[in-house]
Order: sequence, then C-alpha cells, then structure tokens
Amino acid sequence: MGKRQIPDPPNLKKYGVPFYSVAWIPQHLIKSCQIQTADDSSDSDHNSALSTEPESESASKAESEPASVTGNYLLFTGGGGAGRSGIPNALVIAHFDIASNSLSSQPVFKLGTDSELPYRMALQSQGDGLICAMETPKVCRWFDWDYQNKSSEIHKLSLKMSDKVLTQLEDVGQQLALAFNNDGTALAAGGEDGNIRVFKWPSMEVILNESNAHSSVKDLHFSSDGKLLASLGSGGPCRVWDISSSMVLSTLPNENRETFSSCRFSQTNDKTQVLYIAAMTDKGGSILTWNTQTWERMGSKHIIRDAISAFNVSADGKILACGTPSGDIVIVNSTNMRIQTMIKKAHLGIVTALAFSPDSRALASVSMDSSARVTIIEEKKTNGGLSLWIAVFIILLAIAAYFLQQGLEK
Repeated sequence: MGKRQIPDPPNLKKYGVPFYSVAWIPQHLIKSCQIQTADDSSDSDHNSALSTEPESESASKAESEPASVTGNYLLFTGGGGAGRSGIPNALVIAHFDIASNSLSSQPVFKLGTDSELPYRMALQSQGDGLICAMETPKVCRWFDWDYQNKSSEIHKLSLKMSDKVLTQLEDVGQQLALAFNNDGTALAAGGEDGNIRVFKWPSMEVILNESNAHSSVKDLHFSSDGKLLASLGSGGPCRVWDISSSMVLSTLPNENRETFSSCRFSQTNDKTQVLYIAAMTDKGGSILTWNTQTWERMGSKHIIRDAISAFNVSADGKILACGTPSGDIVIVNSTNMRIQTMIKKAHLGIVTALAFSPDSRALASVSMDSSARVTIIEEKKTNGGLSLWIAVFIILLAIAAYFLQQGLEK
C-alpha cells in the first residue's frame, strides 16, 4: 500500500500560479470598499423597496452585504511567463481568517494578465492602486482598485488594469525592485541595468535618476520617514541615498566575500534606527546590522546554512523573517538575534517573498511552487527560565536564613 498523503494545513493554499510577490491589503482600503459597496447596496435596495420591500428589510440587507469584505486580505502576483506552459499570469487576492488560521480555498479575486508576467509589485499606501513590473514584456503597469462589482450581489475587493500610462517607466527595461515610501508620496524603481529612479507620486516628477547606481539592482527600501533610500546591487555594496539632495549618503561595503540580497530599515527595542541586510557569508545565510546615525556596522549574525532568498522585518521591529531556497521559513527575535521559530519545508519550492501583516501578528510567504502560506507569530516568553532560577534562589536563601537563625538561637 502506498503512503497516505498528508493534507496541507489550512494556512497553506495553492492557487495555480507561481508567486513572486506578496502584500497585505491595508485595512483602510477594505473599509473603503465596505463604505462604497454599502452605499451602492443602500441605493439599489431603496429603489427596490419602493415597490417590493419594507424599509426595515432593505436597511438590514444593505448592512449585511458588505460583510464579504471584512477581515484580512492578501495580494499575490506571479505566473508562468510568456511561453505556452499553460500556467497563467495573474494578480490574485485571497482572504485570511486569523481566528481559524486559514486561507480561503479559492481566490477571492483573480485578474489574468494574458502573456504578461507580473514579477515585482508595490502597493500605494493611500489607496491609489499598485504598480507591477512585468517580466514579459519588460514594462511597468498600473492597476486600480475596482470597488464596485455590480455583476454580483456580493461585493468584493477587485482590481482592473488602469488606462494610466507611466511614461517615465516606459522603454527602461526590466525593473527588478519597486518600493513606495510609507505615506505613498514617492516611488522608487530599480532596473536590471543598474539604474535607480525615484519619482514624486502621483506627479511622477523625477527626484533621482542614477544610471550607474549598481551593476543590477536587487532590492530597494525607504526609511520610515521617507528621507533615505537603501539600494542593493548584484555583488556590490549597499548604498544609502538622501532623497532631499539626491546624493549618496553612505556606502556600506560587503566584507569577506559577503553577497548582499535584501535590505530593510527598522528600529531596535531602544528605538535605535538600524538598517538590516540579509547576506550570504562564508558561514551561510546571515543578517548584518548598521547604525543609521553613524553608519557603523553593529553586528553580523549567522542564521542558517542555506542562503536567504527572501527577507523582511515586522512593522514593530521585533521580528525578522527569512525564507530559503529549500522552502524553509525562519523567524528571528531582533532583540537577541536568535531563531524563535523554524518551519522546515514550509513550501516545496524556493521562498520568493515575505510580508508581515501591518499589526506584526502574521507573516505571509509565497513560493514558485504556486503556494501561499500565512504563519501566526507566537510571542515567546524569554524570561521564563530566568524567573524559575530566581524563584529557586530565593527559596534557597530563605532556607539558609532559617538554619542560620536556628543556629544563632542555640
């Protein structure tokens, strides 16, 4: 008899698309969807109520319909490319229920992009939409949120390709990294040719255009205040750009044959602003830390033997996450830089992207094996063992004091 196949856990789903990017859809966008669809439902139900329904029944119906867009939603992008593999290229929206720790079995929404593969993605935080860097052809496309789904009685989050043309990103080749700053007022794009461009959003006025930033751009990330931009290239150092002056503020060297792969600004528990860089060192996958005031290297911590194929930091700065080519997920406590949780074979293929939920309670991961996973972050009590030893020490002191007192009385 063959081995019984173990079913996937409810927090892991396959949607038939190899994924390269993932993002949590901000709650204020979901609430906007609720408000707009509620208004649409109210208008529609009111009109029908004039002829068929009492007003109270109409109001009740209008309140219940928007419930389909409550909760946590994630956006994934990817595909099989321009070939005739039969694997679709698409933007996929799925729902995650944190109470049951489960992803929706089917996509809430799926937008096919024909032969164009959406390789990299960046969401504009204020709800304008999102940008995708297509691998085939090598162009950038803008997508708008489509809140009103009038073809269905149930209103859901959806997307549509925009008529907006990003002229400044036409005919510039493959873009390997995209990033908005936190308030959505600046957009950075890094190309396969090593060019970095930063624009004001939505005017697309050029802030920075550096053609020789790197041999090829691998990653970009804005600081929390939007004043700095970190960029990584293939085989070279990390550069930190001052956005106001459009100049390089600091160049962070890779030592001892280190290969940088990802960069993220964050802060430590004592509010020290830092820049984390995931790197491959002679020991394996490591996380390097720089102080963003002095630009001195604060430390290098070896995490795993495998390379780090995806990296991210929680919004509260407490947790770092690494994905590996083997499909493992490693969750690291930023205070002591120790592994808090390791999920072996979380995916069957390379982990291509990671994203923490805005409240830092959950981590989304995607893979080229067409799977998406959400991992709940469990708080680890680091002082449990220490508290036990303190209690034992106090008891021993009390016993010693008791016998000492008995000896003095004699």
